[in-house]
Amino acid sequence: MIAQLPILQVIVPLVAAPLCLFIGRPKLVWLFTLVSSFMAFIISVVLLQQVMTNGTIIYSLGGWSAPIGIEYRIDYLNAYLSLIISATSSIILLAAHTSITAEIEESKLTLFYVLFLICLAGMLGIVASGDVFNVFVFLEISALASYSLIALGSDRRALTAALRYLLVGTVGATFILIGIGLMYITTGTLNMHDLSLQLVNVADSRTLVTAFSFFTVGVCLKLALFPLHWWLPNAYSFAPSVVGALLAATATKVAIYILLRFIFTIFGVEFSFSILPLQYILVALGLAGIFVASITAIYQQDVKQLFAYSSVAQVAYMMLALGLNNTSGLVATLLHLFNHALMKGALFLALAGVMYRVGSVQLEHFSGLGQRMPWTMAAIVIGGLSLVGLPLTVGFISKWYLLRATLENGWWPMAVLILIGSLLSIVYVWRIVEAAYFTPSVESSSNIKEAPLSILLPTWLLVLANLYFGTDTNFTVTISNLTAQYLLGASP
Repeated sequence: MIAQLPILQVIVPLVAAPLCLFIGRPKLVWLFTLVSSFMAFIISVVLLQQVMTNGTIIYSLGGWSAPIGIEYRIDYLNAYLSLIISATSSIILLAAHTSITAEIEESKLTLFYVLFLICLAGMLGIVASGDVFNVFVFLEISALASYSLIALGSDRRALTAALRYLLVGTVGATFILIGIGLMYITTGTLNMHDLSLQLVNVADSRTLVTAFSFFTVGVCLKLALFPLHWWLPNAYSFAPSVVGALLAATATKVAIYILLRFIFTIFGVEFSFSILPLQYILVALGLAGIFVASITAIYQQDVKQLFAYSSVAQVAYMMLALGLNNTSGLVATLLHLFNHALMKGALFLALAGVMYRVGSVQLEHFSGLGQRMPWTMAAIVIGGLSLVGLPLTVGFISKWYLLRATLENGWWPMAVLILIGSLLSIVYVWRIVEAAYFTPSVESSSNIKEAPLSILLPTWLLVLANLYFGTDTNFTVTISNLTAQYLLGASP
């Protein structure tokens, strides 16, 4: 059974999805979905332990060895991302039943869980696959499920947001597919490991440069790198709250994984940062994204949109760190993949509690919530302080490694700009604090109570994780360093 874990991690949620249709009662469907996600989480923990002990795991489907057959290849990067995805989805599902009953029609509850599991299976398939075409297939599986999950939102604008995401996602997928096709024309293989060996011999090919360009632009559309981010705010804002939590915590991380995988283990650092000017592009767009998204967040009246624009800024931080092209920058990117999942998972689950009790996440409706919903608002404050990068939170650890990477390159003016960008996040977090704690509540809010325990518990589980991993960095820094060393050593 241990030998089958790489494929089981994908099969468990994929098979569980259609089975939900035969269970019937929504609460039982929720429990079944939670168990399936938790099984995927347990598998990811075991796989990470195996990788750390024995090295890369290779699983050949049907016994056909690559490049003829399809293989799953689990290394530090795969195992790390699988852990983030499955752990986050399991925690979010703890709050799902209570939250969605208030936001989705009862007749659509089973459909929600089916789509949730398909989306989870797609994301896990992306990070497990060792074949570039199957990465594309799983990417589209998760994307199609995401479009449908967003469209389930009660606000009519959810349909427009889903359509916009669909159109942008289709363009991104087309670019990715063109890139994959050009790689296949150049090398005659789709296996990632085989591609990394074949591409060394054709590094000066214009076809390869074109393939890399198409592929990178397509992935950057998926990960919402500025200025290709315009689909994300509405998608996160008008989706059901737990869907926003899932997408904010995992979707962009998966796209960043794809970019890391292709830059470091397929095309190689020298090709990506030397033959092509990717370093300067990522740094420039990263800096622009931090400031534009943070300033835009300050003026938002919808708190979901506020944190959605914050996600654009956080993606920009990760791309800036990657563009620094040094080990500390790569470690900072990998650290922030984990830390940002904790931040945004906690914040969007807390907003699910607000949505459940208040029925709105407009800033004007946060007046006095610090007294009415003290635990929920405390979770938002701590999550917001983590976005700022306050010491003792995970955000501080990410910013510390990013600043260190910047100074290693001797780019101290950029370090100053990063600090200024962090100060901008104080402004939009303070707007929420001011409304919740320093604005009198209106009479209509007198009946508002604290969020249900079923939403508070998973929210605070993520909040406490923000504080724990902000003080004890042994696990996150160790696995990020190991992953960075593997990626740099695996480059062709």
